[in-house]
Amino acid sequence: MAALYRIDEIAAASGGVARDVAADTVSAISIDSREIAPGALFVAIKGENFDGHDFVSKAVEAGAVAALVSRDRADALSGLPLIIVEDALDGLYGLAAFSRSRSKARIIAVTGSVGKTSTKEALRVALEANGRTHASIKSFNNHWGVPLMLARMPADTEFGVFEIGMSAAGEITPLSKLVRPHVAMVTTVAPAHLEFFPSEAAIADAKAEIFSGVGPGGLAIIGRDHGHVERLVGAAEAARLATLTYGFADADVRISDYRATRSGAEGHVEGDGLSLDLSIATVGRHMMANGVAALLAARAVGGDVQKSLAALASHGAPEGRGAAILLGERSNPIRLIDESYNANPTSMRAALEVFAQMTTPGRRILVLGDMRELGTASADYHAGLADAVRAAKPDLVFVVGEHMAGLGEVLPDGLVAGRAQAVDEIAEAVLETLAPGDSVMLKGSNGMRLGALVARIRDRFGEKE
Repeated sequence: MAALYRIDEIAAASGGVARDVAADTVSAISIDSREIAPGALFVAIKGENFDGHDFVSKAVEAGAVAALVSRDRADALSGLPLIIVEDALDGLYGLAAFSRSRSKARIIAVTGSVGKTSTKEALRVALEANGRTHASIKSFNNHWGVPLMLARMPADTEFGVFEIGMSAAGEITPLSKLVRPHVAMVTTVAPAHLEFFPSEAAIADAKAEIFSGVGPGGLAIIGRDHGHVERLVGAAEAARLATLTYGFADADVRISDYRATRSGAEGHVEGDGLSLDLSIATVGRHMMANGVAALLAARAVGGDVQKSLAALASHGAPEGRGAAILLGERSNPIRLIDESYNANPTSMRAALEVFAQMTTPGRRILVLGDMRELGTASADYHAGLADAVRAAKPDLVFVVGEHMAGLGEVLPDGLVAGRAQAVDEIAEAVLETLAPGDSVMLKGSNGMRLGALVARIRDRFGEKE
């Protein structure tokens, strides 16, 4: 594997001192001792539940050639190959800043209440068709995930894509200034993390912080299908950025003629010099909007439109965010829709709209978990989903969590097949209910652990080859 950094570069960038390090270079960076590749640098971050310093020895045993550690823990790790800094997380930020300073890549940063990970993945696919691309993995979008992803970026990268998230005001600004994107995107604003904000407008202001790191001549790409577009456009213009809006509403780039197909969906894209049809391998108006956002951002950093269109046509939904999986009998499979990673009222309604469009020879089953961090209005948001649930035409609904129980109370008699506070309490009932030909969708906030039930369903019924 090619060298990512020299040891002396790491020491200089992090403000550290190397001790007992025999290697000259590192080929990878990790904060998880269980995922160490030979030749890697292990960064000993202290988190809420674990302290990476407790795993330095295991990381070295697994193949790490050096560990970036905080000074106050270094003496206890004597004899191991260390790069000693004042604070390991601050050292990682320094390394990330060095990575950005040496890079000639065109950089895009993505945020939004809904769709940021799906859009980031679509953008990754579109840009990989155009050149050497580095993109954030999973949802590594917080105060340690962003610098880790930036520090991992190879020097010869041509396109970089970084997802930036937040749960409070002020969190995006330092991350955007670290990434220094050429293009900043806000997919949408919705009542996610509303528990920590006085209003949706305040969420919009927090998302607009992503514009703070964009340099002169930069571009803000903004989804238009929500109520805070003008607020975001104003913030982008105040940052002296050009703006480009997209969506089904009256946007600079408009999506029309949306239709579901056997293999996904199609739509027409018009505006800002474009007039074309876009095909995607997933169903849903929100997924079409994500595809258009990816197309526009890829074009903005020099990607070829036709290459991007071809790549997007075969790009499916990520796991936990709408991935469709066929299980069991080849002739009559169970269709599992995995929406288990996250949920808020906007994304829940979008997923239910997609589920309503699906045809199935068997029953239509929903497993819905709490949408967390919605604050004092949480009960109303959950009960307010009743119309969208009924429109999805389910035969059975399982509700999981304290707040989703309120939805169960307002659904028609006989529709709710089970209620539970935790997914483990209802898992066996769901597994026993499923039969060949059924379609089942699971959606809830990640903390509800519906992903564990997705894994059990896949294990019980086996994936169709």
